Amino acid sequence: MDVDVSLAAVAASPVVFEVLADSSPGLLPRLLQPLARRNLVPRHLAAECAGAAIWVRIGLPELPPEMLSLIEGNLRQVVGVQRLSCRAVSGLG
Repeated sequence: MDVDVSLAAVAASPVVFEVLADSSPGLLPRLLQPLARRNLVPRHLAAECAGAAIWVRIGLPELPPEMLSLIEGNLRQVVGVQRLSCRAVSGLG
């Protein structure tokens, strides 16, 4: 599993988690569960199949670094996640 997350650099702005995972019917609910537990609604969500894998992008508003760290840890634990990255964005529409 490749994890590329610099949470200190992204804590002061909206972020996008980008996930590459094995394609499975229950993947999206498992990725959204860490947000639901914290009463968070993603600002945007996109998923695209790429053969036997799926790319998922989850946009979140500004969050405290400790919450981002918890969410990142939960996403890393989802079965089938191959790669996870987090990047700051200037704004989400």
